[in-house]
Parts: sequence; structure tokens; C-alpha cells
Amino acid sequence: MKNLLAIVAAAILLSGCSANWGWYVVNPAIPKGMSNLEFLVSGLGYTVLLSVTAISISVVVGLLIALPGLAANRYLRGFNRVYVEGMRAIPILVLILWVYYGLPQVAGFTLTAFWAGVIALAVSDSAFEAEIFRAGIQSIDKGQFEAAHSISLSYTDTMRFVILPQAIRRILPALGNQLVYMLKMSSLVSIIGMQELTRKANELVVTEYRPLEIYTVLLLEYLVLILIVSAGVRWLERRMQADVRN
Repeated sequence: MKNLLAIVAAAILLSGCSANWGWYVVNPAIPKGMSNLEFLVSGLGYTVLLSVTAISISVVVGLLIALPGLAANRYLRGFNRVYVEGMRAIPILVLILWVYYGLPQVAGFTLTAFWAGVIALAVSDSAFEAEIFRAGIQSIDKGQFEAAHSISLSYTDTMRFVILPQAIRRILPALGNQLVYMLKMSSLVSIIGMQELTRKANELVVTEYRPLEIYTVLLLEYLVLILIVSAGVRWLERRMQADVRN
């Protein structure tokens, strides 16, 4: 929070020479600016919760979709291809709108904006996760499968104890990229009223009529958030590599 305010303050100082810019609306040195900044940052929790929930679901679903793609049965492989290609072909914004407005009519129940966003993002991302898992599993040497089979491990135990731990180390950077992608795509959920970062910025623009200044803060919010997440993913990757060496 302090770092974000410092960046905003620096932007204000650098741009204060222009009479056409109203950086006072996000100036932390005055009460109104501080109030506006707190309003903008208040959407951070929903953005993180939405993204983490959606990515957690999409990883599980993606793994379950990836396994049929590795099967010898052509019908299972066909199911995998239809799901992956179908979900990747649908724009996320369209899927969000359909889940929020269309799914309740089809299924006969109501959805909050949060859960509609989670479902849409998770379903869309699960297709990409499935391809990531498929590529990671296929990258493991076949000798690992044969060794597991030679000691009478079941398919489930082979995947759980032998293949997936190795595959996850290899695909961790790709999974991290998907988390960053999810954080950015979560901004689209603002269209159905989700009170996340982008929605808060849109509401403040309507009242303050200062889109340049407010959207600049929004840009910085996403920049700081994604840099933190990227650093966390790199740390985890180094930690897993160190565990392997030890």
C-alpha cells in the first residue's frame, strides 16, 4: 500500500506542471485524494480472491481434462480435443456474459457476480491448463512409467507419486503465467458488476470525470500486483529446484 502511494505521488509530482491534468483526485496528501485512493484499492481483495479461486478450480479441472488426452482410447482423446478447442475458441468476455445471464435460465438457479466470474474464468482457463499438463506429462521419460509399472504401481499411484511431481516442476513457470493471465482477465468481470479493481475505477471515473488520472492508478495497481505474483512464482520455482538438488 505504501509503495503504491509512493508511485502515485511520484506520478503526481512529475505531471503537476500540466494545468489540464487533475491529479488532485488521487493525491494522497489531501483528504479527498486519499479517500479516492482507498476506494480504488478496496477492490483488491475481490480481484485476488476471484483470481485465486478461479485458478485453483481451473488447475484441477485442467488436470482431469488432460488425462483423457493421454489415453489410448480415441474417444477419450476426442473428448479432450473437443473440450480444449471449444473452450479456447470462446472469448472470455462472451463466456462471462453467458454464464451470468444465460446459465441461470438454463440451469434454473441464480448466480452472484463473483461465482459467475469464477465459473467463466475457471472453465476458460481449464482448457489452457489441460494443454499445459498434457505437455508436462508427455515430457517425462517413458522409463519413469515403465519403472512404476515394474513395481506394480497402479495408474493413479504412478501419476500421484512419480509422474505429476516431476511434471509440476517443469510446468510451474507456465502455471505462474496462467495465474498472471487470470489476474488480468479478472478485470473483465467488472462488466457484470463485480466490485473488483476495474469496477471501482469505473465508478470513480463516473463521479470525478478524471479518467486519465484514475486509470493511471488502476494501471499501477495491476502492475504492482502482478510484479508481486511473478516474484512469488519465481521464488517457488527456485525453491522447488533447490529441493530437487538436495
